[in-house]
Amino acid sequence: MIKTEQVRIWKNWAHTFESHPNQILYPSSINEVCSIVNEAAKLKKTLRVVGAGHSFTKLVKTDDWLISLDLLSGIEQLDEENQSVTVFGGTRLFQLGEELGKAGYSQENLGDINVQSIAGAISTGTHGTGLAFGNISTQVTQLWLVTASGEVITISKQENAQYFNASLVSLGSLGIIVKVTLKIIKSPVYEYKSEKVEIAALDQQLSYLIDTNRHFEFYLFPYSDLIQIKTMNITDKSPQNLRLHHVKNLLLENYLFFILSEVCRLFPKTSRSVSRLSAKAVGSSSISAYSYQLFATPRIVKFREMEYCIPLQNLNSAIQEIRECIIEKKYKVHFPIEFRTVKADDLWLSPSYHRDSAYIAFHMYKGMPFEEYFRDMEQIMMKYEGRPHWGKMHNRNSSELHDLYPKLADFLTIRAELDPNGLFSNDYLKELLSVIPEQKLIGL
Repeated sequence: MIKTEQVRIWKNWAHTFESHPNQILYPSSINEVCSIVNEAAKLKKTLRVVGAGHSFTKLVKTDDWLISLDLLSGIEQLDEENQSVTVFGGTRLFQLGEELGKAGYSQENLGDINVQSIAGAISTGTHGTGLAFGNISTQVTQLWLVTASGEVITISKQENAQYFNASLVSLGSLGIIVKVTLKIIKSPVYEYKSEKVEIAALDQQLSYLIDTNRHFEFYLFPYSDLIQIKTMNITDKSPQNLRLHHVKNLLLENYLFFILSEVCRLFPKTSRSVSRLSAKAVGSSSISAYSYQLFATPRIVKFREMEYCIPLQNLNSAIQEIRECIIEKKYKVHFPIEFRTVKADDLWLSPSYHRDSAYIAFHMYKGMPFEEYFRDMEQIMMKYEGRPHWGKMHNRNSSELHDLYPKLADFLTIRAELDPNGLFSNDYLKELLSVIPEQKLIGL
């Protein structure tokens, strides 16, 4: 029997929206997912699938049925000969990292949050950093999709290949990803380093840092000339005990930062001083461990986030304009701005489609006004051909998205083929991607 839950209100992690689903369903097998799809189609209900609820946009908002794949989780098969792993769609990234680590393997790259489900991370184009690597979706070699007909189709470059590049970043609008095969690597030991440098030094060394580090990112602190650089590279050093490292992350990057954030919320004029203090507090550190232990950090402090992907060659100009705009407009913001790099890919709705990319993430503490700050940062991102992260806040309309994504019309053609009656639809997606009226669809 399929587990169901009746809830009055469902909220995402960041509390940027609330939903009132008729019910939440927890299938524990692929057959149960198929049964839910068939029943929803029969009753003319729509379905949205939720992972960890870490998207800031209304991708899963619904008044009909919400599906969680939490019970459809775990590794089905580890293929050491081909260095691949097949996992169910609800598997959380931290769970996958731990299980792979025990067997001596890892994903080639991860983001800085690892609570998402693998299906959710794929569907929204979640990414890490490192110009040798694409987003997490590019690690997929095969996926199993339950379509609106209630059937399971296998999609890869060899089977149903016409759907492959559309299915890997699909916003959950083509069907339900119930299982995926990922390419993996032998788990190396990484040396993680963090240090602060002057912004002038970054200007001179940015290309070198991007090209010579396996994983590289940096944080720009508003109103400060100091930035934090983080790198991860393979080392022959032995892995260390991370207890002190994790305690430091919890105490400094979460609990202390929460207190400082509350001060900024109550007294917004302190934001400039808090940002500068945070920059000065960055210390030099180095630690060696396995990748799944280092990529992600716990996030307790809640915030609003907007993230844009721009062509890598525009990064230096964008940095300068962002800094100048913050100083000129005197925004009350203390959260650092995060910069990462991602390799170009050929996935139709990937923000990195056909271009090596810099991802720039803007944050504002929950409870503090963010609209003007995000609006002006978005204008800068638009100037530099910015594509929004699908899971982060933005204001791009359908017409603009069609200009930014040359394969969006082709994607919608496939969506109409696989889900002709809009079973995997909600109002947000209808408005975001725009259904062509001639298609006579119930919804997107």
